[in-house]
Amino acid sequence: MLQEKALRHAAAGVPGEGKRPHAARPFLFISDLHLNEGIPRTVAAFERFIRVTADQADSVFILGDLFEYWIGDDMLTEPFVARMAALMHTLSERGIALYIMHGNRDFLMSKRFMAAAGAIWLPDPIAITAFGTRLALAHGDAMCTDDHGYQLFRKLARNRLVQLLFLAWPFRWRRAIAERARRASENKRSGPRLPKYDVTSKGVAALFKRARANTIVHGHTHRPARHQEPGGTRWVLPDWDLDHGKPRGGYLRVDAEGFRVLPLD
Repeated sequence: MLQEKALRHAAAGVPGEGKRPHAARPFLFISDLHLNEGIPRTVAAFERFIRVTADQADSVFILGDLFEYWIGDDMLTEPFVARMAALMHTLSERGIALYIMHGNRDFLMSKRFMAAAGAIWLPDPIAITAFGTRLALAHGDAMCTDDHGYQLFRKLARNRLVQLLFLAWPFRWRRAIAERARRASENKRSGPRLPKYDVTSKGVAALFKRARANTIVHGHTHRPARHQEPGGTRWVLPDWDLDHGKPRGGYLRVDAEGFRVLPLD
């Protein structure tokens, strides 16, 4: 409830210390960066986004899969992770709100990480009002209702007891499991994109109804687009990868002029 109150505070356009009026400051939405040390160009693009692109924003929303995987907040002991958290913390130091939602890769991010990054955790899904439009924000994986095996895993992985048992294991065991899952995911990504891995009309309709919104913003599928659905408009955020093949990336900007997907600087 505390996070939702803080979000409503930002979404209502109440400026923080040193901030300009809300109407002049956009909301920026990104997702699916999958940050890790093996993608230096993507990491550099994220650093520029935080330092330069986001500097005039009211708020930055990261809608899941910020990191390639997250095996517990003790990952903050790693220099790369600590550097990314410190980078993100500069947003709050500049009066820019940072909101982070769990993805299917980093749902174990908890209070210690959020404090280190100066971020506010967002439940998935959540509805906000931005520039007069009610938005439903989600990572997107819950709308992939035809992938029954994954939905069972998702339900189990969000169980707090299961999470506590996993986090009690030695760090090296958790790392080994995450690396195996990462390799399996890469193999799956290299094959044909099966329809069951995309959101379904049933999942989308359910979110429109639940949120009482006419716009959805989500990531997860790595299929960026603007869709006109029976319930309203659905924006799929681009994933980021500047290290393999054709560069991908971008962000959704929402301001008084409307919605625009923009490329990375």
